[in-house]
Amino acid sequence: MAKRQIPVIVLAGFLGSGKTTLLNHLLSRSGGSRIGVVVNDFGSIEIDAMSVAGQVDSMVSLGNGCLCCAVDTSELDGFLDRLARPAARIDVIVIEASGLAEPQELIRMILASDNTSIVYGGLVEVVDAAEFAGTRARHPEIDRHLALADLVVLNKADRVPEDARRALREELGRIGRPGTPVVEASYGRVDPELLFDRKPREEDTAAIRQLSFEDLVREERERADAREHGHGADGHGDGCTDGCADACGHGAHLHAAYDSVAFTADGPMDPRRLMDFLDNRPDGLYRIKGYVRFGAAGHRRTRYEVHAVGDFLRFYATPAARGEDGPTELVLIGTGIDPEALRSGLEACRHLAEEDAEEHTMWGVLRYAQG
Repeated sequence: MAKRQIPVIVLAGFLGSGKTTLLNHLLSRSGGSRIGVVVNDFGSIEIDAMSVAGQVDSMVSLGNGCLCCAVDTSELDGFLDRLARPAARIDVIVIEASGLAEPQELIRMILASDNTSIVYGGLVEVVDAAEFAGTRARHPEIDRHLALADLVVLNKADRVPEDARRALREELGRIGRPGTPVVEASYGRVDPELLFDRKPREEDTAAIRQLSFEDLVREERERADAREHGHGADGHGDGCTDGCADACGHGAHLHAAYDSVAFTADGPMDPRRLMDFLDNRPDGLYRIKGYVRFGAAGHRRTRYEVHAVGDFLRFYATPAARGEDGPTELVLIGTGIDPEALRSGLEACRHLAEEDAEEHTMWGVLRYAQG
């Protein structure tokens, strides 16, 4: 069985965009996941009952079980090694790029790392919706950053009228890579599930789930509750203010910024068709996660855990339980996606018993398999 790797996410954005606010939000909503954070200094990270501002080249434990380290670029490899060691029990690592290096340099370092316990988890670029024109004038290199991004967070969206936001989304689409999702946010509030698989807290369940369709059901119930209480799609009613975030459940309605599509199939999938689907993902589809069974010879007793973030794709072989083939279970996350088209596309990837199922049909999948 392939060893599960720790995703390393690069969080970038120019001064004032809100990336540290977003990072603190992720830490506060990490659930049972342990986040390893790499920053220049601890001063801006909210750490309860600690006064660590000014500490450099060291590591501290956060109150929720996460770890934070302050480094410069030359020490990044060493701290990644420390965060990825089994004893740290870290589930995801987030590097705040500000002041460390250009995002492309950090990405190159992660991809070139000899540490087999980590894997590149994507670049998230945070953009200030209210100040984008000024930021771009002062920092024209933002175009290069957007061209590398796997996800763009259009932060402070509440400060910009809808027509201006629409024009800005179109502009970001022209600057960035075709199909890169743009998610609107206020105060850095994005759902952590957009970035990593959040584990439930121990008090929520004794079993750690790798993939939870119950979460999707819960989200639908939350939407219904919001409608029942006269709230909009974002969880707020007309009379709500920022102070009602906890009272009216705004924090639980972060999913309103994106769409989640669940797909299940009892039979195996055709590897060539699925790879064609994955190689031609529609615009706005940011994440794919779940488990897949294939019908190719020699692989029918193996389930493959699949993770796709932006253009990144990885499969992990997981032997099926004795007497249990296990279904294909996928969750697809994005913005502006067509759920029915995605389900139809995946339905067309099912394996037909009478078709060729030779070993060589798996070559496309095995190129992305962690072994």
